[in-house]
Amino acid sequence: MNFFKRVLSTIVGMTIFVALCFLILFLVIFINANSADNLVVVKKNTVLELDLYQPIDDYAGRFDYSSVPFFPNTPEYDGLFNIIDAINHAIDDPKIKGISIKNNSISAGMAQTKALRDALLSFKESGKFIVSYGDFYSQKDYYLNSVADTIYLNPAGLIDFKGLAMERMYYKDFQEKYGVKMEVIRHGKYKSAVEGYISQEMSDANREQISVFLRSIWDEMRKEISASRKISTDQLNLLADELAGRTAKLALEAKLIDKIAYEDEYEDGIQLAMGENTLINRINIYEYARHVGERYTTDSSTERIAVIYAQGQIIYGDGDEAMIGQGVMNEALKEAREDDSVKAIVLRIDSPGGSALASELIWREIELTKKVKPVIVSMGNLAASGGYYIACNADRIFAEPNTITGSIGVFGTIPNMHQLAEDLGINAEQVGTNKNSVQYSVFEPMTDEQRALIKEGIEDIYDLFTQRVADGRGMTQAAVDEIAQGRVWTGNDAVGIGLVDEIGGLDMALQAAATEANISSYDILELPVYEKDLQSILNQYTGGYIQTKEKILQEELGDKNYQLLQRMKKLTQMEGPQLLLPYEIEIK
Repeated sequence: MNFFKRVLSTIVGMTIFVALCFLILFLVIFINANSADNLVVVKKNTVLELDLYQPIDDYAGRFDYSSVPFFPNTPEYDGLFNIIDAINHAIDDPKIKGISIKNNSISAGMAQTKALRDALLSFKESGKFIVSYGDFYSQKDYYLNSVADTIYLNPAGLIDFKGLAMERMYYKDFQEKYGVKMEVIRHGKYKSAVEGYISQEMSDANREQISVFLRSIWDEMRKEISASRKISTDQLNLLADELAGRTAKLALEAKLIDKIAYEDEYEDGIQLAMGENTLINRINIYEYARHVGERYTTDSSTERIAVIYAQGQIIYGDGDEAMIGQGVMNEALKEAREDDSVKAIVLRIDSPGGSALASELIWREIELTKKVKPVIVSMGNLAASGGYYIACNADRIFAEPNTITGSIGVFGTIPNMHQLAEDLGINAEQVGTNKNSVQYSVFEPMTDEQRALIKEGIEDIYDLFTQRVADGRGMTQAAVDEIAQGRVWTGNDAVGIGLVDEIGGLDMALQAAATEANISSYDILELPVYEKDLQSILNQYTGGYIQTKEKILQEELGDKNYQLLQRMKKLTQMEGPQLLLPYEIEIK
């Protein structure tokens, strides 16, 4: 009896201990979130350090923790436009003397990198200095860093300056060897998201479109690097052909860099420029962005423009900060539409597309919204396929020169394991009450009738898609079909064919929205607001010590394998026809 009492008391004691630990942890989190010590102080003679060490989203997000009692709803400040706002604010901040860029392998898309570069150019034109150091510069890194007054490279470093390229994988022979294949139905000769399943080599149409948009992006990069480095675009092409930046010495001879030095020598150079007796203070860009403060206001009495961010793949469902769902998006559109203080809406899109149904539902909400208030679209890295679907009916569309857009086409993929099952001696039998009650089985070959029915659905969606574009852009459906067929275009090329109105970033889209709304001054309301729970808070403040299964998998598999797993997971979530970019854009 005494033994059981001791066991019971031990269990009760452990339960109370764990409960107290969670209570103390929660109190620490709450106090930390509300602490005045979190305020960022900027001192005189400060150098702003642009070390872009983490992946960059357009929108860091606003989060609603109302399900957790007493927890404050604090905004995040590490999004692309928080960083750009910080750089712009630093122009007129007398305490900020210059910018030091020390970043390798920037995790941002091409359009995001250009937006950052444009902000740095404005900073440089103010008369303040920008210097850059790298152990190694990728092409995207060099494109950003080429804006600097002085570029340093480690003596053992190199610049990967060779021109742009992409790689695509083809699985037709693999499928035939192992007996598992994807049944593919598509519309659009350029809709090559599924090409890898039906061919063992790249089609001429796909090679053509990849070559065209890579050349367009490369030309834009060379033009801007040329202006900053005073090297002709032809000479830059020659340097890329000859890999003239492959060593620090060659890069210096080619004038791609200004100095060969170690990091400590780079820091000594900054000290010399600021004055040997000057105490230099430093602040990270993310801390400074938090210092600059909120980009939106809660004062509903002022005139506002709502910036609604659509970032990630489009799925049917609620969505979150990483995935676009009609639930969260339509709620944000409705909130902005019904808010009397909001005079116009800018929809910022960074999406390769996704669910056709979800795209149509978001399109409808935009259609309802623009009857009440102007809707302007600002395209980021991607606004392709479904991403273009939700853009096409806006009052005006802006894109960056290297935005990837278009991809107006539809596809469906269905896995089939008939051959594998047959090889393994597995037979699946189906019983149904009606002719089409057993519509499709992954263990049986797809019949001609089944394929025809799916093809009919694909054609209907393509017809609806092209009609939506035609109506939104003031074109005939036949004219849209000529530039559609799943083909991908850059922002520069999209202007010429009528898919985009003007080249420009979010700032120009905001100006256009203000003009449409006939307002001269305004505050910004950022949407959506994402609901979060206690698990999210614990992960944020414990450094992931209390981990989700996704975080555990990422640590065990490594980043590359985890990304591969996520891609496979996305494929399994593709229900219904897809309006998706032909492939995942990874330019090397």
